Amino acid sequence: MNLPNKITLTRICLIPVFAVVFLVEAIPYRGLIACGIFVLAACTDFLDGHIARSRGLVTDLGKFLDPIADKVLVSTALILLLCRPSAWDFLELGGWLPAALGVCVALILAREQIVSGLRMVAAAKGVVLAADLSGKIKTTVQDIAVAALLAAADLYALHGLTGTVVCAVGLIGIALATVLTVWSGVVYLVKNRNVLKEKSEE
Repeated sequence: MNLPNKITLTRICLIPVFAVVFLVEAIPYRGLIACGIFVLAACTDFLDGHIARSRGLVTDLGKFLDPIADKVLVSTALILLLCRPSAWDFLELGGWLPAALGVCVALILAREQIVSGLRMVAAAKGVVLAADLSGKIKTTVQDIAVAALLAAADLYALHGLTGTVVCAVGLIGIALATVLTVWSGVVYLVKNRNVLKEKSEE
């Protein structure tokens, strides 16, 4: 197993560690620690891809593991945030916020499933669908927003204004990431619509 694949596996192994840290209330500053783990895991996404491309170490195993690791990491973080509304309830914006965040999470996860399905159809036909720029921008905004929401509650406990600002950045980021998610998904489907057309013609 080459270095990029080992880095990808490390990211996968960090996911349960991240989840446990975020959920165990006995851990002091669990939000900040979970944020650090999430950021570390997210950074390995850029690292393994860069190493694989620059050194010619792209493998089928890497193509399989890398997108799975990315989706599971972000999906886990979003679902855990829904399970812990205290991460943002200090803003006192009312009960509509968890519902709104739930809608955003549902749209983000739906997009990922649709794109994954399209890639499976393409792979069955021997076609490789590369990620486009809009998807990469979406992922970056998404990661920043999630990291901000993970750390917000602990930052608020340490310094109210800082925590409030970080939480607001996270919520705005999630809203923006949702818009980008839908947009990038539509762009991806339109750009690769021939994959589905070929399937229907067969």
